[in-house]
Amino acid sequence: MLAYEHTIAETAERLFEACETGKGWAGCRQYCHPDATFTAQTDALADVTTREAYTEWMLGLMKILPDGEAEVRSFAVDEMHHNLAVFEIFRGTHTGDGGPVPPTGRSAEADYVYVMDFDGDKIRHMTKIWNDVATMRQIGWA
Repeated sequence: MLAYEHTIAETAERLFEACETGKGWAGCRQYCHPDATFTAQTDALADVTTREAYTEWMLGLMKILPDGEAEVRSFAVDEMHHNLAVFEIFRGTHTGDGGPVPPTGRSAEADYVYVMDFDGDKIRHMTKIWNDVATMRQIGWA
């Protein structure tokens, strides 16, 4: 294992603990470059272009889906490209206020993948691969 491989894996695991539980940028910034970018080819995240904005989006989502939790199913480090990919399943129920409609009480189970590019031991870019429309249908938003 390369020295940075261990470091980026640890950074990613700590980031998940903070971001995927809705700690916002305050809980995630230490793992990212200040100007870290974000992309996703989804309507739900069309205006989200920074890691900071994405962590704040997740903070808001956890208020809408307060029982939300992510289960890591696969975690792979790519030493050649200095990045890693994580496959997760997110589960949550719309019981909190927010979203386009009042709480529906419906649950979602969404598969998604993060690919994180590192510069040193901090994230400089993250891509989220996710079918937002399927998730929105499950919780009654579409």
